[in-house]
Amino acid sequence: MAITVGFDLDMTLIDSRPGIRACYQALSERTGTYIDADLAVTRLGPPLAEELINWFPEEEVATVADVYREMYPAIAVAKTPALPGAREAIAAVREAGGRAIVVTAKYEPNAKLHLAHLGIEPDAVIGDLWAEQKAEALREHGAGVYVGDHVGDVRGARAAGALSVAVATGPCSPEELRAAGADVVLTDLTEFPGWFSDYRPARA
Repeated sequence: MAITVGFDLDMTLIDSRPGIRACYQALSERTGTYIDADLAVTRLGPPLAEELINWFPEEEVATVADVYREMYPAIAVAKTPALPGAREAIAAVREAGGRAIVVTAKYEPNAKLHLAHLGIEPDAVIGDLWAEQKAEALREHGAGVYVGDHVGDVRGARAAGALSVAVATGPCSPEELRAAGADVVLTDLTEFPGWFSDYRPARA
């Protein structure tokens, strides 16, 4: 049976730090509120509101988040590259007859803009889901593997009953990812095709 593999987006498939940094800087200028953009991009993964609450009063977070999302396409998308191995990882799943989906906490329309800009075409993109919430989409699409860079991604995979493959390209160290319960820890996605090639016969 063909396998479905889920991938996280930020710091798994794309290096979103340059674009997000630029967007936070523009948001700071627009709102007149100080945001340490360099600090913010060291803790990517959780939903936008969890970062904004560090800089804005709670009652303003939802409104500011809307402003950020509106500004984002023009500022962040072109500045954001694919991470090494991202295209090859998607291709490895496809070449094996599987499906590759993206499940991310990022606002779904902006996630789709990133992928379109980079010419990465997964079979489905599901946004606005974080940590254990990701299990909803993973189960719905029958994903047997979920690849992410954050301990929240590990929790999402485990909640879905999927194999957790972690890449150490985001804010979490290999040790943190293993401690959270990752089944496999890779340095980055360049190691994924080789791992996947070995995994498929073992799985069968």
